[in-house]
Amino acid sequence: MRTLVFDGRTGAAGDMICAALIAAGADPDVLAPVSDALPIRYEVGETEKNGIRATTVDVLVDGEDDGAVETGADDSHGHDHGHDHTHDHDHGHNHDHSHGHDHETEAAQDDTHAEGAGVHRSYREVIDLVESMGLPDAVESTALDAFELLGRAEASVHGTDLDDTHFHEVGADDAIADVVGAALLLADLDPDRVLTTPVAAGGGTVEMSHGTYPVPAPATTEIASRADFRIVGGPIDRELLTPTGAAILGAVADDVDAVPDLAVERAGYGAGDAEFERHPNVLRALVGDGGPSASETARERTAGGSLVRDDIAVLETNLDDAAPEVLGGLQETLSRAGARDVTIVPTTMKKSRPGHLVKVICKPADAEAVAERLARETGTLGVRQSGATHRWIAEREFETATLRVDGVDHKVAVKVASTTDGEVYDVSAEYDDAAAVAEATGLPIREVLRRAEADVRERLDDG
Repeated sequence: MRTLVFDGRTGAAGDMICAALIAAGADPDVLAPVSDALPIRYEVGETEKNGIRATTVDVLVDGEDDGAVETGADDSHGHDHGHDHTHDHDHGHNHDHSHGHDHETEAAQDDTHAEGAGVHRSYREVIDLVESMGLPDAVESTALDAFELLGRAEASVHGTDLDDTHFHEVGADDAIADVVGAALLLADLDPDRVLTTPVAAGGGTVEMSHGTYPVPAPATTEIASRADFRIVGGPIDRELLTPTGAAILGAVADDVDAVPDLAVERAGYGAGDAEFERHPNVLRALVGDGGPSASETARERTAGGSLVRDDIAVLETNLDDAAPEVLGGLQETLSRAGARDVTIVPTTMKKSRPGHLVKVICKPADAEAVAERLARETGTLGVRQSGATHRWIAEREFETATLRVDGVDHKVAVKVASTTDGEVYDVSAEYDDAAAVAEATGLPIREVLRRAEADVRERLDDG
């Protein structure tokens, strides 16, 4: 079985993934559909990181040769790829790599780096653009999966609906070029399966307009919670995993503990910008022949091959004086801090006083921030962390149902839950999407839910 393995021990960003795929044998000429659709071009070159020769990929605003892909370029232009950046959370993240270019050289070439360039698009605008590129079905599906991860992460972090989510950096030309470019290069390599070792997120803090946040950033954390790979802290106090990099890996890769038994055919290194004293800032991609038994993924490690193990923390507090308005707002406020689920149970407290037990599920990395937000919102003097360390969850994917009402198509996201062997056992339309369609069409919400779920079930049965 032809297997591609990403070794993410120093993190990942969109440009690093593209560079690693090219270094592992993908043909950069396949990137042409992106440079045909956007006013950018890819520049492929080489650099050295701590003694390792690595490939670089830059996305440049095209000055002269529209759509050209340059290969074999030397490193005299001063590219020092990486992904050390400051986040701007006024509306979205400043998501990806801050490249260390020699700007005088670039000016002479009449090219500038495309970071943040072009229109900053909404989620729906990005989807429409990708669908207009005429990509092969598998490539389009991979790119759309990555952008859905990004979109749902942004919507969760900022408390917006998916279609209303406005991308800033990840909706700009360079981020689209990274995501679609990675999908095209992956299709060119055509592995039977893609794996990733746990990916280094880095450490320390990152400055955002809302304040100082621990690494990984909120959007990266949210993507990791939805994806089938694990993140680890370190090995240095820098942000190493970007939301774009996390979304690409989340769309294509299964988790594996370590590089599996592999008859290696090709090894490639994709460079990031920053220079680290003891750690080469590269993402390694290995391609070779390896059977399923040689690489035990998270799906294959689950008990009985049914559900996926998900590491969690459970927080609790008892409240005897919380106002109903405060309790009613906890779902939203705690979700913004990283909560995955919030349950409020009426109970009887000391001296027979009525009260409430608040139970919160979150990722272990978010426990401190969620506990602090819970305390600030409710005034509780203490938050307990219970002994639960993990839960068993279904595989979850989202399909889009199309409902035609009075000649107009309406979209509804539908969550599909399945076991690890692919058996679907639940199909549930997203209530907010159904409510919006009901408002627009006059149909009852339950009818919209029924039609959307039926549409997806029919397609799954046909498939």
